[in-house]
Amino acid sequence: QVQLVESGGGLVQAGTSLRLSCAASRRIFSGNAMGWFRQAPGKEREFVAGISWNDGTTYGADSWVLNSVKGRFTISRDNAKNAVYLKMNSLNPEDTAVYYCVAREGSTWRGLYEYWGQGTQVTVSS
Repeated sequence: QVQLVESGGGLVQAGTSLRLSCAASRRIFSGNAMGWFRQAPGKEREFVAGISWNDGTTYGADSWVLNSVKGRFTISRDNAKNAVYLKMNSLNPEDTAVYYCVAREGSTWRGLYEYWGQGTQVTVSS
């Protein structure tokens, strides 16, 4: 069974930080890429960050983040915990959205994501 469970969302003030966490079932986490989408009110979902599978034999995992959040958001994964994280710094009201943890059948972050979590709300007040 594939499970993606997000946590860490909430209401914060502009300029502060949050770290979103996603606990994944081992079935989908191991060997596969993970990522985060977000959907703001009245807007389409957008791909925020993706990270490829890394078996630990090379330093770091290939990753990508959306240009508008580059330098503020960082994606990481912990293979021992079957978890992926999105650290968000210097949040602003435009970051307000529901954030979804996603996974795909494939080792690289590029591609379609078949599996979605339920989402966690992030609200940034000005």
